[in-house]
Amino acid sequence: MTQDVENVVDHLNLFRSPEYKEMFADKRKNFEFAHPDDKIEETAEWTKSWEYRELNFQREALTVNPAKACQPLGAVFAAVGFESTMPFVHGSQGCVAYYRSHFSRHFKEPSSCVSSSMTEDAAVFGGLNNMIDGLANTYNMYKPKMIAVSTTCMAEVIGDDLNGFIQTARSKGSVPEEFDVPYAHTPAFVGSHITGYDNALKGIVSHFWEGKERTPNEKINFIGGFDGYTVGNLREIKRLFDLMGVEHTVLADNSDVWDTPADGEFRMYDGGTTLDDAKAAIHAKATLSMQEYCTEKTLAYIAEQGQETVAFNHPIGVTATDKFLMEVSRITGKPIPDALAKERGRLVDAIADSSAHIHGKKFAIYGDPDLCYGLAGFLMELGAEPVHVLSTNGGKAWESKMQALFDSSPFGKNCHVYPGRDLWHMRSLLNTEPVDFLIGNTYGKYLERDTGTPLIRIGFPVFDRHHHHRYPVWGYQGAMNALVWILDKIFDEIDKNTIVPAKTDYSFDIIR
Repeated sequence: MTQDVENVVDHLNLFRSPEYKEMFADKRKNFEFAHPDDKIEETAEWTKSWEYRELNFQREALTVNPAKACQPLGAVFAAVGFESTMPFVHGSQGCVAYYRSHFSRHFKEPSSCVSSSMTEDAAVFGGLNNMIDGLANTYNMYKPKMIAVSTTCMAEVIGDDLNGFIQTARSKGSVPEEFDVPYAHTPAFVGSHITGYDNALKGIVSHFWEGKERTPNEKINFIGGFDGYTVGNLREIKRLFDLMGVEHTVLADNSDVWDTPADGEFRMYDGGTTLDDAKAAIHAKATLSMQEYCTEKTLAYIAEQGQETVAFNHPIGVTATDKFLMEVSRITGKPIPDALAKERGRLVDAIADSSAHIHGKKFAIYGDPDLCYGLAGFLMELGAEPVHVLSTNGGKAWESKMQALFDSSPFGKNCHVYPGRDLWHMRSLLNTEPVDFLIGNTYGKYLERDTGTPLIRIGFPVFDRHHHHRYPVWGYQGAMNALVWILDKIFDEIDKNTIVPAKTDYSFDIIR
């Protein structure tokens, strides 16, 4: 073999060695029963055609590469945003391993979560005993201040009663009688991670607010929603509130738990909205959500308590940030300081400096509905065209709102929205109506390889790049970051296509 203790070969090169090439060829020949290469190539070319696209878009019973995750992932995301809270998923260990690894690979941080370890026995007889033992073990081993319970497919299919199970566990001494155990039903076979976030957050908020009398004060509540840039975004929003002198409570503040320092101290829990603040949040005069489609049930519940609610759609850029700050100013009566006006001016200047490179470029976008809306608005603000906007977990209301956004700008004239579609649909779109760039999460790299469309990584998850989640995309500073990421890819492509001496390097290309 080519690898030994004195010569440890990276996996990228290891499998290119002759013995592995021979092994893979033998495997294909003798065990895969593959079609002839020419037939495969012929079929592959056909799948790039308009004929195949029309057939592809007729699919009803099959999803291929959905651009979404399941409900419990979102529930865990919401739960870790509260002080010393352990997410508890009523389901199998394998499910929880997926949630933890997903977050750990994106944020490059450990992600704590436990399960009730349901197995085949629990699937037949119910998971009550798993809940009793699981809550007891979690309380005694990890010393949380709150345990937030959600469910997986297994628990939902057999119809486990979370409220009843939790009360039974209390009566058997698994947790103290007054210990906080909010819960939410989050079946993974319907909805997506944004639905799970919404259900879990509503469950936590209602747990603290139900039956309480509201005495309005001057504070506002802020909800970030399920956001791959939560570390940078929440810190940026807190900075903006501080500049404006706005008293606020961030509900589900997970900005610290996924950005802990390496200082020799292990932190299973770090930061988060305190439980006292979560309880007191009922008295706020208003609640603002940065992601409308991620907080529909939560905002409806909050509105029922008498608070004003305002929802945005992942605001990126000048116009969207203007709208956000003006709403904050209207609700609180606080003026927008000159420092933010200067930040706005710097962003406008940066856009003007770079407009020649972005103007007229065509983009395809996929991701969560709010993110897609925010990015599409920002691109049109830059003079670009978001030709294809696709969201697997976007619905009819989102589709209508996206179309209204397109209709509001001349750059949206030839743009189309695709709710409920997947990345195999996106492949057909890129092959039949090519664009200059693709914006989405890491999984878009396979579309990049397949269709040749350069990928700009903005979204969740991003596994193959590091630390972008520490940078905001909200606010004027956040828009500057997004602008730079887009421009970097544009310039990378220019450089890639102008590197042949005496053939393509005919201009002085040090200056862009």
